[in-house]
Amino acid sequence: MDEDDLADARRRAVRPVRRDPTGRLGPTRGTTAGPSWRRTSRGLYVPASVDAAPPEQRIVEAAAVLPEIGGVTGWAGLRWAGGAWFSGRDASGSPAEVELATCYEDVRSQPGFVVRQERLPPAELVDHDGLRMTLPVRSLFFCLRHARTLAEAVTMADLAAFSDLVSTAEAWEYALAHPGWTGVPQARAALLLSDENSWSPPETSLRLLWTLGAGLLGPLTNCPVFDLHGRHIGTPDVLDPESGTAGEYDGKLHLHGRQRAQDERRADRFRDHGLEPVVVTAADLAQPDLVVRRILAARSRALARGSSARSWTVEAPSWWRPTRTVEQRRRLVLEGGGHLLRHRRRAA
Repeated sequence: MDEDDLADARRRAVRPVRRDPTGRLGPTRGTTAGPSWRRTSRGLYVPASVDAAPPEQRIVEAAAVLPEIGGVTGWAGLRWAGGAWFSGRDASGSPAEVELATCYEDVRSQPGFVVRQERLPPAELVDHDGLRMTLPVRSLFFCLRHARTLAEAVTMADLAAFSDLVSTAEAWEYALAHPGWTGVPQARAALLLSDENSWSPPETSLRLLWTLGAGLLGPLTNCPVFDLHGRHIGTPDVLDPESGTAGEYDGKLHLHGRQRAQDERRADRFRDHGLEPVVVTAADLAQPDLVVRRILAARSRALARGSSARSWTVEAPSWWRPTRTVEQRRRLVLEGGGHLLRHRRRAA
């Protein structure tokens, strides 16, 4: 989903209301006893026709119970702020609980949302599209600390940067300012492994297999490659500039039809210029040892070819606008060049 899609989803979400004896501002007691209204939490209702499944609907239903000092946080806060990749699903594909941050024990966790009582300065709360949420940097910090695995935490840091919500520097500043909180060691470890230019969760998984699995130096992510005349050859998902190994993740859209043909032509261009592509699919990621062996084999082939066969470079021509960091992308948008980032938004 792009920014416009997310904004539309926020507008479509139906806010719960309390009973109203007059029936003007909410349902009457009698109508809530019938099939036309659905109870979202104690004393709050939405029409029964409202689908409870979309992430935005689950978020507004949970946020309706927030006390004066409290906000939506975690994945839900990042989703509401515009985080395109925060789908609200856990690793099994089931709906993830909406996380609420409060300063006092004003409300209790209920099915669908969990309440976390932590130090919460009011300055760390912000209103966005009519919903109170914690600052994106705090929402990410929550994700990093409570992620089930280090890889999951790294992915969340990458995806917050993808939507330009939180830079690595901003996340580090916040983490260092909160040293004693539960889960901080994992948060710091994740930030050491994070990258501001990953375009999808599978790309992050591929990069982590490259580093933690194969023991190689971190590759460049979505780094444009040019021929020696400054023409753009392509942008591999990950690139080892030392060997010339180009890692590509191919999802479902890449397996058939026109996209498959385009991918094959791009792989041929890479080979023609001395790069060694290694393609990984979702099924491959389920077998990490296999992926590691393929990465190492491709790297060995690339090194055996030698640098004399290379006719590519990662040195961009003067006309190229770099978009590798959150800061560069934010600046580009402020300068009116946001349209140059459309290819990244389509990735989500």
